[in-house]
Amino acid sequence: MSSTSQKRTLALLAVWALCLSLPMAAEAQSGGEGSVSLAIGTVGPSAALEDLEGSAVDLLDYVEAGKPALIEFWATWCEQCEALQPQLDQIQAQYGDRVNVIAVAVGVSQSVRRVKRHLEGHDPGYPYLWDARGGAVRAYNATTTSIVVMLDAEGNVAYTGVGPQQRLMAALEALIGG
Repeated sequence: MSSTSQKRTLALLAVWALCLSLPMAAEAQSGGEGSVSLAIGTVGPSAALEDLEGSAVDLLDYVEAGKPALIEFWATWCEQCEALQPQLDQIQAQYGDRVNVIAVAVGVSQSVRRVKRHLEGHDPGYPYLWDARGGAVRAYNATTTSIVVMLDAEGNVAYTGVGPQQRLMAALEALIGG
């Protein structure tokens, strides 16, 4: 098997493993028990990624000091992410001036070109960053897509959740005080 074929096979196995873990993680979040990603109160870590033009950036460069942030780990092929999109659109429309919304496009089974093509049909008005090497995924322990992490104004993790059943507006309103 060629090196390219081995890499493709490993990537597909990783996606398959992530998909298997999603129902358990979503069930834990919807029941209000446990958390996904980082522990509440943890300082939101920096992470090396790229913008969609290929320039190196740090995730925290997109988090304005003194302003809460909502970070979604996202993919074009993720149906869970697609189901969350209306909530994210509503948050951006209502609170975009009070919260930083950031989408982290994971580098599994998609390309920058595919992400750009997706944004041609739906540009929500917040940045999409490319996590080709998985730096943000590792830093935030984002074991699947559709994970949302909210940081408070001091940069500490205030909320984590996964899947389409999240009540993001309620979580954000609790974070920013209504």
